[in-house]
Amino acid sequence: MHRFNLSPVTLPPGSQALRQEVRTFLTEELGAITPVERAKSWFGCDPAFSRKLGAQGWIGMTWPKEYGGHERPASDRYIVIEELLTAGAPVGAHWIADRQSGPLILNYGSPAAKAAFLPGIAAGEVYFCIGMSEPNAGSDLAAIRTTAERVDGGWTVNGAKLWTTNIAEAHQMIALVRTEKASETRHGGMSQLIIDLNAEGVTRNTIMDHQSERHFGEVHFDNVFVADDMVVGQPGAGWAQVNAELALERSGPERYLSSYRLYEELVLSHRGRHDPAIEQLVGELTARLWTLRQMSVSVSHSIGTGDNPTIEAAIVKDLGATLEQDLPALVQATIDDSSDAPERKDLLEVMEYLLLFSPIFSLRGGTREILRGIIAREIGLR
Repeated sequence: MHRFNLSPVTLPPGSQALRQEVRTFLTEELGAITPVERAKSWFGCDPAFSRKLGAQGWIGMTWPKEYGGHERPASDRYIVIEELLTAGAPVGAHWIADRQSGPLILNYGSPAAKAAFLPGIAAGEVYFCIGMSEPNAGSDLAAIRTTAERVDGGWTVNGAKLWTTNIAEAHQMIALVRTEKASETRHGGMSQLIIDLNAEGVTRNTIMDHQSERHFGEVHFDNVFVADDMVVGQPGAGWAQVNAELALERSGPERYLSSYRLYEELVLSHRGRHDPAIEQLVGELTARLWTLRQMSVSVSHSIGTGDNPTIEAAIVKDLGATLEQDLPALVQATIDDSSDAPERKDLLEVMEYLLLFSPIFSLRGGTREILRGIIAREIGLR
């Protein structure tokens, strides 16, 4: 049975100075952004803002300096990310590249790939997306059918990816593909390739969601050539690498802060008023947020020390998505929405936005059912 490691971690003494530096920067840069825009969290996108973060040294913070990084501790990166998310900064352009594509290339990529992409990512100028899900392979990634066949000097890719976040802005995709048609297990014979999304044979289309926004889309590959030095790691090792990558995707503060703007608006709109029901709700939400923060910091620390806390990350993602979906529903059930007081305008607009947006929180990064199945297996329940 797996022994979970979610030990408490205390951030270093100098953390507060960095936190204040980031807050000052964000106050100056985000003054005109509305509460609803801030509620988009890490789906908000502004390439110019990403370049400003790169100039501040706040992308690729832990990476080696030779690749444009800053060799800072993981705790510094966590603080910056936490402040960006709570402020509702538009980080979507560089988000995936900084969070998981860059670290994956740093750990497994060829020298050519590291030199080609990491400095640009750290500068906030090169954006990535992740090609995992397909039309008939959602959370069951072992069912993927996109193939890469050996050719002179590289591979030819054919197939499709679906529900790809950041597809409109991304320059490159790290795609999970089948490089071996026959394998002893469902999880064998898969590899990860870096695919130029502007290459010949690539077609990408955004998909409009129920809020008329286009955060994700589909990509089709028709005999797309990928050079050998764009293979991430070893051919056939894709499944193990994807699992390590998912720990990065599932454990960060974005997995419990996606509805945080509504929490802030709830507190602001009721400041100075005595409302027992609101006070009880704020207390409940604060306790859940703080607990998840401690768990997330612990997983971030484990990743920073070289561990692969896949199961702990799945727990943070599952509990975090539950909180993110509960928050707008609980606020809606508790507040008196018959009042049209001016100080409640932002609260109601943010609540309405997140009520529509929140269903995806338990889908992205692995569905709730898949995550709970993984956790159940590790504790001996299946």
